[in-house]
Formats: sequence, structure tokens, C-alpha cells
Amino acid sequence: MDWTRILLDAIDLRSFSNVWFWIVVAVAWSSAGHWVLGVPYDMVLRARREGGQALADLRDLTRFMAGRIAGAARGAGLWLAGVGAFALTGLAVMGFWYGAEFAQALCFLGVPLAGVAGLTVRAAQRIEAEEPEGEELARRLWRLRAAIQGIGLVAIFATATHGMARNLLALQGL
Repeated sequence: MDWTRILLDAIDLRSFSNVWFWIVVAVAWSSAGHWVLGVPYDMVLRARREGGQALADLRDLTRFMAGRIAGAARGAGLWLAGVGAFALTGLAVMGFWYGAEFAQALCFLGVPLAGVAGLTVRAAQRIEAEEPEGEELARRLWRLRAAIQGIGLVAIFATATHGMARNLLALQGL
């Protein structure tokens, strides 16, 4: 039994035909849709349903997380955006110019998540500035979640379509 071969088969860099890549995609988009602005979405649902203390807890946690995210954006946002753009551009060049499938897969995961990060920062800044209360706060978190899920849906469809085409071309030997 060749352990090196078994290990390399388990960590295959042909991402679109690898179950581990699809597990990462599912976990990433599931987490992005559940942790809206760093607040678990079940907390939003409970606050809408019960009101009272649950709504006060939602307000407090959302303000705390919005302040953290907006503060990080003020302090290092430009640098983080620059480094992220550099990394995604490098992945895009390696993946689509040089044909590295692993870089293509990371691009299909990273680019939409960068868009989600931008939406999250914008929402955090607006919540920090406007300080919405009660149902308005829950509605904003719901809209942010809907936007994130929409981006995730399009991203998963695009990733699956590209991966299927890539795998079909690999089967043909192209």
C-alpha cells in the first residue's frame, strides 16, 4: 500500500471533481448565509417572533458586531481590499491564463465571497451610523441575508457549470 499515493489522491488538486472542494463550497456558503453581519440568523428569527429581551439581545449584538466590522474597515479596510484584490487577481491569472484548476476553484469561491464582504462592510457602516431599532433592524439583517444567499446561489451555479465543463473537457482529453 503506497501511502503517498493515497494521500495525494485524497488531496487531489483537480478541484472540480474533488468532494473536498464541494464540501468547502457548501460550508462556506452555509456559514455566510447563517452568520449575517456576525449575528446568527436564528437569533434574528427569534427576535422577530418573541420580541422583548430577544430583540434587545439582537440589537446589542448587532451594534457590537457592526461597530467591530466598521471599525476594522476604517482602520485597515483599504489595505485589506488591496491585498484581497491582489490575491484574487493572482488567482485569476494563474487559473484562467495558465490553466491551474485549483486557482480557478479558489477564484470561484473567493470572488463572490469578496462581494459578500463588501456588502457586509457597507451594511455595518449603515447600521452603525443610523442605529435602526426593532423590526427595522431585523428587516435589514433579513435583506442582507437574502442578498448573500442570492450571491451564493449564482456563485454555486457558476462554479458547478464551469466545473462540469472542465470535467467534460478532461474526459475528452482536451
